[in-house]
Amino acid sequence: MAGIKKFVVPTVEEMECACDQNPPEPLFKKAKTSSVQGANSTVSQKSTPSATVGAQIHKETHGANQEQFSSIVQKETSEKKDQESIPGSTNATKSFSNSIIVNTRQRGNPILKSIRNIPWEYGNIIPDYVMGQSNCALFLSLRYHQLHPNYIHERLKQLGKSYELRVMLVQVDVKEAHHLLKDLAKICLLADCTLVLAFSPEEAGRYLETYKIFENKPPEAIMEKTEENFIAKFTDCLTRVKSVNKTDCLTLISHFGTLANVMDSSEEDLSLCPGFGPQKAKRLHSIFYEPFIKMPYKETSGNSS
Repeated sequence: MAGIKKFVVPTVEEMECACDQNPPEPLFKKAKTSSVQGANSTVSQKSTPSATVGAQIHKETHGANQEQFSSIVQKETSEKKDQESIPGSTNATKSFSNSIIVNTRQRGNPILKSIRNIPWEYGNIIPDYVMGQSNCALFLSLRYHQLHPNYIHERLKQLGKSYELRVMLVQVDVKEAHHLLKDLAKICLLADCTLVLAFSPEEAGRYLETYKIFENKPPEAIMEKTEENFIAKFTDCLTRVKSVNKTDCLTLISHFGTLANVMDSSEEDLSLCPGFGPQKAKRLHSIFYEPFIKMPYKETSGNSS
């Protein structure tokens, strides 16, 4: 029992006296705090260049984003202006690059199935078809025109003159269409429209495709190209005569040599050529010797009397 240590619990007064005589040491010494502050200051000084670089990078990226955003906004505004400048359009959902714009009222028209070479899309437009910035078309069926004769007048009033080229595409789907087409021709003359007749939906679709394909091409692209050599001109001249073909022209040029010899030859000489019978020879000979201006029958009869 002698090795057992005894612990005496001090009283409150004894603990206060001990604290007054020996105060406790602070947990963090002043020297250490000053060194820590110096280290923080050096770290902050060392970190300032990187902070400035980061700020510059942020400014540059922010400026680049602003430039991109401004370019996008300018592009959208320019597109809106271009689409607003399109005549006859009310919505900015139309693109005139490669497609034909179709009015929604033409939904279900068999013509749309015939437009295969050019893409088309629906749009909120006044005409029935828009083939370019200055070309449009109104579609009219003669059968529908018989039932509703005032329809085309209302459509022309709505269209006005907002397009340079206005085409009235008429599908002839009735047997006796002479009187109807005569009235439509007068309407087109007064409204300054181009009358185009189609006898099938496929033909009407080809007309729309052709207008779109040749939208930005010069007039020389659709003009007939003729060769400049003598044989081509000779053939083009004589093939205007009925039943005379290219083979007959080669026969004549090989047999007579020149056009003057062909014109001076008689019907018998022409009939001796291979491929020429008496009727073809007579027809060709009469073309060379008949007058350009025919005299009226009454004057010729009066002169003879």
